[in-house]
Amino acid sequence: MIRPLMEESLVLLKPDCLEGRKCGEVLKRFEEAGFEVFGTKMMRLSDEILREHYAHLTDLPFFPDIQGFMQSSPVIAIALRGDNAIVRIREMVGPTDSTVADKGTIRGDFGQDKMHNVVHASDSVENGQTELKRFFAEDELFS
Repeated sequence: MIRPLMEESLVLLKPDCLEGRKCGEVLKRFEEAGFEVFGTKMMRLSDEILREHYAHLTDLPFFPDIQGFMQSSPVIAIALRGDNAIVRIREMVGPTDSTVADKGTIRGDFGQDKMHNVVHASDSVENGQTELKRFFAEDELFS
């Protein structure tokens, strides 16, 4: 029998999630899907962490818009783990562009567009580990 892979992912509840008062509903969906929360915190994102997190976009003309949006309110960082977490979480979240996300996905139900899309979720096991280290100190994550 093949055992599923236990994986870890960062999920960020973005400013539009907080402003729309959807944090509880989003977290509930992850918990009901069987994911374990092993770290969570509310934080304001610095220029440094945003430049690191969005390094692949910093040279693009719309990066200041992303930066402004992500700093418009605090975000909630959540560390999730579960079987095949990366793929399963990304399926629950839906595509980056909320306008094409299926109803029933988090972005399809609550998002507005490519930027105002409620959540960020790690896109690979490697990025999950890198992003968790970026947003959480070792003593902020629990077994």
